[in-house]
Amino acid sequence: MDTILLITILVVIFALIFDFINGFHDTANAIATSVSTRALKPRTAVYMAAVMNFVGAITFVGVAKALTKDIVDPFTLNAYDGDITGSVVILAALLSAITWNLLTWYFGIPSSSSHTLIGSVAGAAIAAAGFSILNYTGFIKILQALIFSPLLAFAGGFLMMSLFKVLFKDMNLYRTNKGFRTMQIGTAALQSFTHGTNDAQKAMGIITLALIAGGLHQGDDIPFWVRFAAATAMGLGTSVGGYKIIKTVGGKIMKIRPVNGVAADLASASIIFGATLIHLPVSTTHVISSSIMGVGTAHRVKGVKWGMARKIVTTWVITMPISAVMAASIYFVLSLFF
Repeated sequence: MDTILLITILVVIFALIFDFINGFHDTANAIATSVSTRALKPRTAVYMAAVMNFVGAITFVGVAKALTKDIVDPFTLNAYDGDITGSVVILAALLSAITWNLLTWYFGIPSSSSHTLIGSVAGAAIAAAGFSILNYTGFIKILQALIFSPLLAFAGGFLMMSLFKVLFKDMNLYRTNKGFRTMQIGTAALQSFTHGTNDAQKAMGIITLALIAGGLHQGDDIPFWVRFAAATAMGLGTSVGGYKIIKTVGGKIMKIRPVNGVAADLASASIIFGATLIHLPVSTTHVISSSIMGVGTAHRVKGVKWGMARKIVTTWVITMPISAVMAASIYFVLSLFF
């Protein structure tokens, strides 16, 4: 079998594995609040999230197109005269991202699949061709989205919870909780849909990048089979569920009541879907965790478990550089064999 074709097939397989892992790794982000308040049973929430993730993933392609060209120029990586460097770069990036996702899932830490994938692609590409290979305009735009989206989510959660406190201050606590618990079913579904619209597209973009690098695809349009395969992998991964991370997001940041869950879900879903509409990849993990922190701050500052919050933020900060170094190391190892 042609080496370029072999590596491209491996990239497709590992990209779908990444999407599958992303599904159960990030399931918690969409359903943790509804599970923690018992609005939904864990298994019911997971299955609902799987369906909505699939629907969201199959509906949009803008983020996938952005990832195809905004980190590195795919046509610079194109395989001319049998050069397989670009394909090896993408394979190394995927192996790095999968490794980091599994490590953080094992320890129950809600890290960012977006950060690890983007950091890994950049690290492997730099190892192969130096810093000039990066598309700095697109890369900086992605970094800005990843940095500012959690801040917007924190502010959104704070404002949403503050609004709820004013609107429902005179209502019976039991009835209010009961009503918001019912609302959480809808907001969890919305959260899962928006998660699919953004996160699943990252694997679509990587597969398309690999097809271009292997000389097997022209242009930056996303083939339908790539969209369907990535959406299916995300949905199946979500159906497995990431219960360790659900426990962290749903209870270790703050004690979540139904009204807090609805406020956090609405704030974060708005940020994620807004990013999807303008074709920017964001970290659903960062956005949802930040919105919960914002809600907790508006409700009662001391109610937020800031020690866990610091642990999560630390993971956010270190994910991209660690992933870049891991991907560069894996690239050098793979280059010995290909």
